[in-house]
Amino acid sequence: MPRVIDPDERNRQVAEAAWRVLVRDGIPALSVRKVAAEAGLPPSSLRYTFPTQASLRIRAYDMVVERLADRVAAIAPGDDWARAVLLELLPLDESRRLEMEITVVLGTAAMTDDDLRATHHRVHRIIRELCERVVRVRGVAPEEVRVETQRLHALVDGLALHMIRQGEDENDEDDEDTDWAARVVDTHLAKLERAPSPQALRP
Repeated sequence: MPRVIDPDERNRQVAEAAWRVLVRDGIPALSVRKVAAEAGLPPSSLRYTFPTQASLRIRAYDMVVERLADRVAAIAPGDDWARAVLLELLPLDESRRLEMEITVVLGTAAMTDDDLRATHHRVHRIIRELCERVVRVRGVAPEEVRVETQRLHALVDGLALHMIRQGEDENDEDDEDTDWAARVVDTHLAKLERAPSPQALRP
């Protein structure tokens, strides 16, 4: 008797297979047939849910968002919440590295792909909102929240992109080191201190 696969589990398998195809072979190779083969499923089982390449690209991008949201939701409130959130945005392990590589590939494609653009804007907005929550949690003065959010967002994006470029130089002995990125985050967080209120500044 054939095993019945839960639709959500099958969609996860398909999205992960699409990730592997994208990273290994690039967007031109992303087809329903190739992703089905990668996932070990018959192409006919994907045709209804993912009838086009665009639907595969969107699902692959959506799963990046879903995984990030799940990890952030699992972080317990506390003094280290802000730090934990920021570290979830960085490719500190193989799983998050793959997510970042997919974000770069599909984010770049979204510049000329109308189907992906909405998802890309949603990813950008979610990261920005997380950065704003971190800034507010750290007690930054209200009038400084906007600029500090922009600064933190740029820092996180830059760190993540730089980290996935590590490993390209075979002669670099520090390729596998990611501790430096956490130290950059810690240094930045240390500067996000509560500004004194106007009342506190009065003599």
